[in-house]
Amino acid sequence: MRARRSSCTTSVPTAVVHILAPCLPVPAVIREADDTFALDFDRPKSIGKVRGYTGPFGVFVRSYAFMRMYGPRLREMSEAAVLNANYLLARLRDAYELPFDRLCMHEFVVSARGLKREHGVSALDVAKRLMDYGFHPPTIYFPLIVPEALMIEPTETEPKERLDDFCDAMLAIAREAADNPAILHEAPHVRSVGRLDEVKAAKRAIVRYWFEDHPGLAADPEPAAVVEAPKGA
Repeated sequence: MRARRSSCTTSVPTAVVHILAPCLPVPAVIREADDTFALDFDRPKSIGKVRGYTGPFGVFVRSYAFMRMYGPRLREMSEAAVLNANYLLARLRDAYELPFDRLCMHEFVVSARGLKREHGVSALDVAKRLMDYGFHPPTIYFPLIVPEALMIEPTETEPKERLDDFCDAMLAIAREAADNPAILHEAPHVRSVGRLDEVKAAKRAIVRYWFEDHPGLAADPEPAAVVEAPKGA
């Protein structure tokens, strides 16, 4: 099972009062007399085009193909996703805090706040330990209003056996937090690399590989030279 997170931002309609409508970006979608739609570029007061109005076209094509492939069973697929999420929620509710104690849709949020308060185990520790159990970690620390949040979103294609495996791993991690929290602090243990220094990664970001000239990160970087501002500047 994998946690899913959208790779693009959802498009949201923007409403304005009537007097601002002529100033909106072009093209505008208008309805013709024969009840068809067209693109209107002839708007002299428009602020112009602010971006590609078609948006992430490749994403739209994939989404459209996905919906056409499922056809009438698209509703059934969505129901399966909702059912899977609520099944996980029911199994995990006693081991993790529920910031929103209600039925969910296709995803839900649990909190490791209790584990951190009682055992010093954070949502990051839980996510890293999940990798040892063979699961891709879910989104953590989102939404921001939930302390130690873990957002879990099972896909509609997961069988019950795989859902149970994930729940068993999450429950085992909760028990490990009480019995042996050090194993969570040092996770992951079976990956090609161990726990990464995320603070150093943020401060010394290297966004491409330099091959033979790749910089070493063992030592602290040289301090930046102080450039004196020109007189009178």
